[in-house]
Amino acid sequence: MPLTPLDIHNKEFTRGFRGFDEDEVNEFLDQVIKDYEMVIRQRKELEREVDQLNERLGHFNNIETTLNKSILVAQETAEEVKTNANKESKLIIKEAEKNADRIINEALQKSRSVAVEVEDMKKQAKVFKMRLRMLVEAQVDMIDNDDWDHLFDTKIDDKEEVEKELARHNS
Repeated sequence: MPLTPLDIHNKEFTRGFRGFDEDEVNEFLDQVIKDYEMVIRQRKELEREVDQLNERLGHFNNIETTLNKSILVAQETAEEVKTNANKESKLIIKEAEKNADRIINEALQKSRSVAVEVEDMKKQAKVFKMRLRMLVEAQVDMIDNDDWDHLFDTKIDDKEEVEKELARHNS
């Protein structure tokens, strides 16, 4: 067991012939007691400081552990977000490609439909043109026909004759 200042204070030395000066020894022992008490106080203060530092170190170690875990969670989350973003972008691209294909197919169908309609209209226009030509030609033939010539020679006074002539042409 270590010495205490009280042990030093209560220490009695045996007296011998030609021994040390008692006052000098007591003064020295008093100085040793003071210094020893100061060392004990400093030691207790240092122990308290070490305990505080150990406590703070433990706190910082906990913070470090928590931060390391947080960093790992953040990295995992970032990887997960990145993976999900890649998946989502691939889905968006696939959907866009499907829509593009659908739009292209619809456009091709419309284009074909319009082309068919244009061809039908061209045919109808040709038929209309031929019919119109035939009608105009029939009208021109009717105008050029000699049957009209004798109408110009007929007199207006002779109504009966005109009516006969008209009746003959209408029949």
